[in-house]
Amino acid sequence: MQLWHGALKLPPMPALEQKLKEVFGYDTFRPHQREICESFMTGRDTLAVLPTGAGKSLCYQLPAVIGDGLTVVVSPLIALMKDQVDQLTASGVAATFLNSTLDSAEAKKRFAKLYAGEYRLLYLAPERLMLPDFLPKLGEWGMKALAVDEAHCISEWGHDFRPEYRRLREVRETFEDIPLLALTATATPRVREDIRTQLELRDPEIFIASFNRPNLTYRVVPKAKAAAQVVKFVGERGGEAGIVYAQSRRAAESLAAALCEAGVRAAPYHAGLEADERARNQEGFLRDEVQVVCATIAFGMGINKPNVRYVIHADLPKNVESYYQETGRAGRDGLPSECLLLYSRGDVVKYLRFFEEITDRQARNEARTQLEKMTHFAEDERCRRVALLGYFGEQWTEENCGACDQCLAPREKWDATTDVQKLLSCVLRLRQKSGFSTGLQHAVEVLTGRKSEKILRWGHDTVSTYALGRDQPRAYWVDLGRQLLRLGLLEATEDKFATISVSARGMEVLRERTPVQLTRPMVVPAKDKSPGAARKRRPRAGEVECDEGLFDVLRKLRAELARGRNVPPYVVFSDATLRHMARDYPRDEVSLLQVPGVGERKLSDYGQVFLAAIGGWLSTKPRQRFS
Repeated sequence: MQLWHGALKLPPMPALEQKLKEVFGYDTFRPHQREICESFMTGRDTLAVLPTGAGKSLCYQLPAVIGDGLTVVVSPLIALMKDQVDQLTASGVAATFLNSTLDSAEAKKRFAKLYAGEYRLLYLAPERLMLPDFLPKLGEWGMKALAVDEAHCISEWGHDFRPEYRRLREVRETFEDIPLLALTATATPRVREDIRTQLELRDPEIFIASFNRPNLTYRVVPKAKAAAQVVKFVGERGGEAGIVYAQSRRAAESLAAALCEAGVRAAPYHAGLEADERARNQEGFLRDEVQVVCATIAFGMGINKPNVRYVIHADLPKNVESYYQETGRAGRDGLPSECLLLYSRGDVVKYLRFFEEITDRQARNEARTQLEKMTHFAEDERCRRVALLGYFGEQWTEENCGACDQCLAPREKWDATTDVQKLLSCVLRLRQKSGFSTGLQHAVEVLTGRKSEKILRWGHDTVSTYALGRDQPRAYWVDLGRQLLRLGLLEATEDKFATISVSARGMEVLRERTPVQLTRPMVVPAKDKSPGAARKRRPRAGEVECDEGLFDVLRKLRAELARGRNVPPYVVFSDATLRHMARDYPRDEVSLLQVPGVGERKLSDYGQVFLAAIGGWLSTKPRQRFS
């Protein structure tokens, strides 16, 4: 078996666990982490698809700590580099980054340390890596391994394609013997194959974890005055941190303003802001000085803030991969978190108009297809996990996930056989009458008895199904038609003027008068209810019950220490670590070291001050018991 440049022998099992605890503060690996580390450390190319929050970074950080030489990490965002380096430094790991934020003096100092072999990890953007004459420096610095984070950026089929990633194969051609680890949180089979091809991975070992995030609750509700819905949702969650995504810069600004007016510390983030303001708003969010960021998709990839408790989509995402990636920024610490999507058909129409400006036909059709899949997810009556995981080729077999709107409060089923027959018959009669198909809206207008110019010109007011559905409003029939499209009873063309026809399965339903059970459409939440408010209390995945008063004291102490060290609070300890402290009440260094997230360096830096705070709390408050 090939070793990592011959410099590292695979350590025995206890040694990996020992370093995991000693440096990062954890007793056990998460699923696939150990296997990925082992594969990478033995010199094998590796592709890892792990959901956000599953600990991808550890898969190259731990090997870098154990091995000799330098591990180079390709990362797409400057903010992520600094964030990762801050956290590694706090854990006692020698890591650095090189990017445009450094002045010449600081860059020169880091170059000197690289030549002296003082770093274990170096973070670079792909643009920096591919600068002329830069690759030879990596050899001089003793590069022994390459990790490519957010590897889906290399694929044109991915949701976040970045052309500069395509040049990374030049690193492989220059350094043929080093192992390469490609990591991503979202990759369909087509994207995975593209990553493998573009990075020239050689007989890679491939690890694909479950895409399920058990600690996330998914909800979709109809959009009705989005700003008011967002303000209400945020207001009912105290000072918890969250991200609100919007389609446009104007919407992001407007939502931030509405939240600020309601007394929430909110800030916008989009490409139209000056770079300094954008960086200031992001840094404020990372440091808990800004509670909510209202952003376009320009925000978030690689943001490592673990205590985001909710992600709200005030507008419909363009595709399921973006939705999954963006909701994945909630609950990275494993604690329960919420994902709310405000859904409106108006957002779909806006996207379709925008897509008409795409000149490349294939790209335009691909965008429409992706949007249709996102729309189907929003309108689907099934468990959200069934739909979401199914998109990535994973089957969810549990009957009730217990953490989505469809499972927590299932919508009413009803016998729609008669109305299905009416709509299918109408579509069929229109085709028979004119010899061509029409769109869903036109069929609905015929069914509800409108006398539009087209209906009269084409004689569609004479078909037998004309006005047969006037007992129901147009919106009812449009929703019914969309359900029949999802069920495959109707088919739609993909051209600019999408028309519908009855499918072979739909014809069978018509002929056999097959009973059809459908789900009632979503309704706008009542004014006195929050969209996505928790219903009956039940245990939530990742929940850590603790002494909430002590947790609040420890959180304030953490903020004070973080300010003194000029780092985000979670670099000191995560919320999950503080909650375990407030549950277990450690009184000495031995017991504090047993708390998840407390390694030897952090014990040395912060142990005594946190032990003192816990002791002070117990001197005046009783110790609580938890099951």
